[in-house]
This record gives sequence, C-alpha cells and structure tokens, in this order.
Amino acid sequence: MRVLVVEDDAALARGLVASLRLAGLAADHEADGETAAQLALSEPYSLIVLDIGLPGLSGFEVLRRIRAAGSAVPVLILTARDAVADRVRGLDLGADDYLLKPFAPAEFEARVRAQIRRGQGQPSPVLSCGGLALDRATGAVTLDGEPLALRRRERAVLAVLMAKAGQVVPKERLSGEVFGFDDEVAPNALELYVARLRKKLQPNGPEIRTIRGLGYLIDAG
Repeated sequence: MRVLVVEDDAALARGLVASLRLAGLAADHEADGETAAQLALSEPYSLIVLDIGLPGLSGFEVLRRIRAAGSAVPVLILTARDAVADRVRGLDLGADDYLLKPFAPAEFEARVRAQIRRGQGQPSPVLSCGGLALDRATGAVTLDGEPLALRRRERAVLAVLMAKAGQVVPKERLSGEVFGFDDEVAPNALELYVARLRKKLQPNGPEIRTIRGLGYLIDAG
C-alpha cells in the first residue's frame, strides 16, 4: 500500500515517512500543496496524510481539489489548529479523519491502518485466503496457523494481492502501490518478489497466477 505525506515540516515528514516504511508501506513526501494535489489524482495512493498549514496552497484547498475531481482516496488530516471550526471545515470538505499535533506515533500508525482498511472496504485488519492470513495491524503472516517469514516488500506485495483476492491486479497498479518515488527499483523487482512469495507459499498456500498481458491474481481459496 502506498501513502502520500503532504507536510512542510521536513523533520516531521521524515519521521512520518520512516514510520510508514517500517510498517511495510510505500511512502512519498511532498511539501508543496499544488504538486500534492496533482500527485493525489495521478498516483494510486491508498491514503493521503495531509497537513492543513501548508504555505501557498493550503491543505483545505488541496482537499477541496481532490474531492472536486471525484477522488475517494482516504484523507487523514494533520493539524496544529485546535479550533472546532477548522475541524468541521476539514470534515465537511471530505476528510476521513483528523489528528491533532503533537500526536503519539502509535496513534498515527493505528489511524493510518484504519483508514487504509476502510478505503478498501475491509474493516477487519486480517486478510485471508484459505489457510493464509495476513494481519495488517501487526504484520504477522501465517499459513495453516504456522508463522510465515516474509520480508517487508514481500509482505507489501502479498497484502495488495490478498486485498483483491480472486481478481487480477495489473502489474502497473501493483508496482504503483508497493514502490514509492524514492525507492530504487530494479526492472524485474516485482517479478522477483512474486517468485519469492510463490516459493514460500508452497506447497499448501494459495497460488499466485500470472495472467499474461494483464497482471497477477491470487486464488481466493
């Protein structure tokens, strides 16, 4: 899953991006509201973390443009403003959640997970395909009840496929959700992660199938 962090405080932004990446999410950072609004409408983000107090184009205006263009991507607002009127305005413009600065990293991470789940129409943090289960809250993966050791990117690829179990996920979409702009990605990186997953899921796990010319599909089980 891929998150866009729109924050002009460089130190805070670095911390948020690091936190998201440690949680297995791809994360991009943008400090400019105008550019952020364009990215939000052109990239396959699962969540936008949006600061209201941006210089130039405000976070409120970024949010207004995103919703006016028809995007339903979940938006988590960050703000140092404690005025009720500001919170009401953000929610009325289409924000999904509000987090007041300063906040605890654990609460930020929990709200991120919750909004991504809701955006996918899956209120439970646990994804399952037959005997395979992935807990997005803890990152734990089990197969037939036994722990399955996966690397961060392997887990990210698996989460996207499992969220769309039984459906074809185009390669471009899968790459867009797993890799951020700053990630160094080899041309065959996606194929490598899928190959590793297939090996680790053998012999009893669900099959990850290549649909030639389209993408990948994991059997729903």
